[in-house]
Amino acid sequence: MTSYEPEPNDEPIDNQPIDVSDPAIVAKYESYLRMLARVQMRRALQAKVGASDIVQQTMMQAVGAIDQFRGGTEAEFRGWLRQILARCLCHLDRDMHRDKRDVRREQSMEQRLAKSSMRLEGLLAGDGPTPSQNVAAGENVLQVVMAIERLPDAQREAVRLHYLEGKKLSEVAEQLGKSTGAVAGLLHRGMKSLRDQLGGLE
Repeated sequence: MTSYEPEPNDEPIDNQPIDVSDPAIVAKYESYLRMLARVQMRRALQAKVGASDIVQQTMMQAVGAIDQFRGGTEAEFRGWLRQILARCLCHLDRDMHRDKRDVRREQSMEQRLAKSSMRLEGLLAGDGPTPSQNVAAGENVLQVVMAIERLPDAQREAVRLHYLEGKKLSEVAEQLGKSTGAVAGLLHRGMKSLRDQLGGLE
């Protein structure tokens, strides 16, 4: 396991320091990692191995290698965890298809996970860069994840597919077997619920 080095195009890094002296801190990020895993895992893989299983593997590796984390901020720690998750996802995909290790595939997976994380962190952000408009800065991203998890199933899936996976309204409607109007309603209610839940962060 190598130490995490932020990529030039990595997510904006906040300055909130993080103390990783207790490996148990990894458990705080279980929901965050599970949401990213659900976004990136192929459906064929999800049918055989649940997102929770791959997240448990990721967390075990992170705990075992916690002394190799060289960052100092919460955002850098999320990046390090995503790096481990990307490696686990690619290893699973490789094992299922009996392929050789492909470093480029792992790097691509890391980039996709980072993009999904940025979408998650910017989910409720306003158009401007002020702190009050960026409710997902720092550790608040974990609160956003938990708020999404609390949504009713249909709203949660619609929000995940449209905002985190970047699917068009018509694509979400097709996947959920609903009309575009019904999906628009789910998204509207889901986002309203998220804003209500997270109002204290603004």
